[in-house]
Amino acid sequence: MPVRFTPAFYWITSFAGWLIVGCQPPTGAPFSAGYDYFPLQPGQYRIYDVTEHRYALTSAPVTRTYQLREVTGLAYTDAAGQVAYQLHRYRRDSETAPWQPDSIWSARLVNNEAIRTENGRDFIKLMFPPGDLLTWNGNRRNGSEPDELMLRNSGQPYRVQDKEFGETVTVLAQTDSTLISKKKRIEVYARQVGLVYAEQTRLYFCTSSPDCIGKNQIDYGIQQVYSIRSFGID
Repeated sequence: MPVRFTPAFYWITSFAGWLIVGCQPPTGAPFSAGYDYFPLQPGQYRIYDVTEHRYALTSAPVTRTYQLREVTGLAYTDAAGQVAYQLHRYRRDSETAPWQPDSIWSARLVNNEAIRTENGRDFIKLMFPPGDLLTWNGNRRNGSEPDELMLRNSGQPYRVQDKEFGETVTVLAQTDSTLISKKKRIEVYARQVGLVYAEQTRLYFCTSSPDCIGKNQIDYGIQQVYSIRSFGID
């Protein structure tokens, strides 16, 4: 006599399968899920042109330019039993200078979160699937004050220097502009490439005397711009 399966059986087995694969995005995940905005492939590299402006009230602004290279290492299992990848970072002052080791960070994909560990702290950089007005707390995993992020321009083209990327997403941090400070942060991710542009501003205005309050006179601060120069797989 043939065995008949009830609808409940199919629901239970489907749910069990979801539990098995739910801890990590599956290999070859659907294109619509957007995991390829945050690719983690061993040997993949990105080189950025970086410009920094540092400000101090008692001296002229100092501008520095350099290049940063980031290479994805082999997969490993972290202390929480999750698959992660080391990010080997190198720096040089000019295109002709030799690369010097800078730092080692890491990254991983857990459920619908792209997590990047920078200097021992976890930051949720992206959420999946990406869509306009999607919001999340980028600091939820590190215990710091909430960092409210919003995703915009999902699937839109974006140009960085002489490179046109057909599909990108833009992550905006909450802009904070007051009489005493200005904070702004933007990150743009492209399919199959990852981060292609980033801009961060943290400026603090003079409040030491009535003559400078409210005049946007910079006491100290920094502005940084990362623009992708080249990328590929070694």
